[in-house]
Amino acid sequence: MNKTLLAGGCSFTFGNELSDDENGQRPSSKTWAALLANEAQANYFSVAYPGTGNAGIARRVFEYITNNNKNENIFVAVMWTFTSRYDWAMPRHAMLEKTRWATITPWDTSDNQAEVQKTLSSSEPQLEEWKSRRENMKETGVGPFADALYRYAANQYHETYLSWKNIVWLQNILEKKKIRYFFTLADNTLFWDELKQLNELDSLLNGLYNEINFENWYVFGERHMGFNQWAWLNDYPRGTTHPLDAAHQDAVKLMKDKFLESYHKR
Repeated sequence: MNKTLLAGGCSFTFGNELSDDENGQRPSSKTWAALLANEAQANYFSVAYPGTGNAGIARRVFEYITNNNKNENIFVAVMWTFTSRYDWAMPRHAMLEKTRWATITPWDTSDNQAEVQKTLSSSEPQLEEWKSRRENMKETGVGPFADALYRYAANQYHETYLSWKNIVWLQNILEKKKIRYFFTLADNTLFWDELKQLNELDSLLNGLYNEINFENWYVFGERHMGFNQWAWLNDYPRGTTHPLDAAHQDAVKLMKDKFLESYHKR
């Protein structure tokens, strides 16, 4: 029986703006993760969610494997994302994911709406989708909470701590359940602040960093370069905010050997 490659991540894994994107209605079959599933001749299932943060990525993968009775036939591939995004359990509301969960990003704050409008101005569908999201956030109370969160509480240290804790948490669960996995990342701000490595900030972060098993990771260059940065650096075609098909195809050529080594490991 073929394994199922279970993909976790944000829009870079969901496949927003790729050539088979249907306004975000379903995950793309042309993302890096779907293409790696093809390389392994595996079935493919994605729990990636556009705009989500690392806590949300870990949560969705965990929910899937917890509710699956055949974990021996699952291989997990995750692209971790920007640390500045939050996954928050809110008071129940029909508009929230599973009536409970909210993905919150810096773009959701009132202070950043001019930047959002400018960035999305060339894409009418994305702009309309964003306007709808803003209305929903007012209805659910997430919008005012996002303003307060980023104005008074959000900071790089806490976001790094939460991200690494969720990476270690998911890693350890997968290893406990003997589910093989392959991790990569979208952006090196997960581990670096420009030229300073974040685990050097104090002993707590250094200890947490040392718990991460990098044996099954692929990075795109020095200082933990991420997929999105690599695509920028190499001038791959982009949509409004995402690398397009060619970047995913060529990224798979780079990742394939490391991925197959992890996939076939016994």
